[in-house]
Amino acid sequence: MMVGWLGVLRRELERVWVIKRQTIGAPLLETYLYISVFGAALGSKINDLNGVSYVQFIIPGLAMMALAINAFSNNASSLLQQKMMRAIDDQLTSPVSHRGLLVAFTMGGFVRGAVISGLTLITAGLLIDLPFAHPWLLLLSMTVIGLFFASLGVLIGLRAKVFDNLSFYQTFVIQPLIFLGGVFYSATLLHGVFRTLTELNPIYYMINTVRYSMLGHADVNPAIALPIITAVTVALISLNYYLFKKGHNLRA
Repeated sequence: MMVGWLGVLRRELERVWVIKRQTIGAPLLETYLYISVFGAALGSKINDLNGVSYVQFIIPGLAMMALAINAFSNNASSLLQQKMMRAIDDQLTSPVSHRGLLVAFTMGGFVRGAVISGLTLITAGLLIDLPFAHPWLLLLSMTVIGLFFASLGVLIGLRAKVFDNLSFYQTFVIQPLIFLGGVFYSATLLHGVFRTLTELNPIYYMINTVRYSMLGHADVNPAIALPIITAVTVALISLNYYLFKKGHNLRA
């Protein structure tokens, strides 16, 4: 049984590596462009933000954004592709359990997102003085957040019928929430309805949990935010397990 789900996971990772320019190179380039444009251009106009340089301020959010988008898009597109090609039929009739398939699909996107996010942090650390105030909290928070978006990708992949469905969620839901979640600004700079809308954004708490673990301070208390994020992630994984067990929409 262990060999079965590991085989599916290996296929998922090989799929990422075969088209590495698209799955790894393009997201890294996009992240570095954000660092260059926002960090260098705006950073030269902003002395500091919450006691740190502007480029240091945005790195945690960019690392989390790379993790989230890649974990989500990998799993959503992979699962939908498997359904459309009817390859999922063979996997459902194989000795691999539904739980094993769920673990393999979830971990495929998680690993891809973690690699890109890790490379982003490593490169940023070579370019600037990047603090890691609470490294274990950073590892824990990125793991939970990565699993959340990887599981969300699985859920959307299950529900989607065509690739336009995936584009809708990524373009009109996830990316706007990430950009408006405080990647490039602090909610303390906002007032009135704009600050309220930011604080209602769930991704705002994810970004600030990562920011606290790196910079040592943020707009939210991670002792409150992280348990809530963890509980939601566990609920999402449980929902995916239920849907996999029922075979819900596993055939396009």
